[in-house]
Amino acid sequence: MDLYLITGFLGAGKTTFLRNFIRLFAGKRVYLIINEFGKAGIDGTLLQELGAVMAEISNGSIFCSCRLDQFETVLAEAVSGKPDVILVEASGLSDPTNIQKILSQGRLDVIQYKGSVCLVDACRFSKVVETARMCRKQVAVSSLALLNKVDAASPEQTAETEALVREINPAITIQHTTFGAFQPEWLEAVCPEPALEEAFQNADITLQKACVTFSADITPVQLKGFLTLVGEETYRMKGFIGTNCGLYLADCVSSALKLEPYKGDVPPEDHGKLVLLAGKGMQLRQTIKQAKTWYGQWMKEVQYG
Repeated sequence: MDLYLITGFLGAGKTTFLRNFIRLFAGKRVYLIINEFGKAGIDGTLLQELGAVMAEISNGSIFCSCRLDQFETVLAEAVSGKPDVILVEASGLSDPTNIQKILSQGRLDVIQYKGSVCLVDACRFSKVVETARMCRKQVAVSSLALLNKVDAASPEQTAETEALVREINPAITIQHTTFGAFQPEWLEAVCPEPALEEAFQNADITLQKACVTFSADITPVQLKGFLTLVGEETYRMKGFIGTNCGLYLADCVSSALKLEPYKGDVPPEDHGKLVLLAGKGMQLRQTIKQAKTWYGQWMKEVQYG
């Protein structure tokens, strides 16, 4: 069964979009999971007429600890019903960077994550992106951005919004739309990985890069502490780190941490190196400097470029 994630900041038009998007799966069994940050489940009420099986999770983000257990339970219930497609509309205040980690659990591994579509308000995005961190994270993990409400935006606003979206995720595909309309051929642009590493190799003066080399006597707990401290100020952290318990793979998207023992072969020159990628407005250097206070004795070298 396939799962599509729908994200977008508050008021971007996710509910209207979902009414259009679900038509692509006519004749298939669809399960909707609607998440709202407030206590009232407004979106669920608006979407009842679609005829799909539906579950609502309100009063918090499904990706936060306060609602994560409920989200996993609802996903398991969806799997038991064997739908063809699962559509998840996330809260506009959600941080979706750990979606693939959630779906990698044993009881949920029958779900094939197809990717994320991010709704972007062409009129308001430039006003909220600098103050709402979640806007950036939602764009960063998506492979397709829909600039919605372009009929209400000036050409200058639309151009500015598109430039901001590409600044956050240069690899993303962007389409313009109104009233959440979706063309079937756009579905080809939806994929699980937006290939952030490759995207950030493009020339971009807003990109921040760092490489931290660790000594092999660092413990996994200490390494996780470093990742936790620095993660909020990054889009991506990745590397093979030798510890006093063996080699570990760090593969993190923002604050969604993945740190696991690694048994494969890794060139010696790559051991101990953690690559960090961040964007405009993120305090990468300051946070790494702060991390030295706690983990400096294991940080052999820090390079920026």
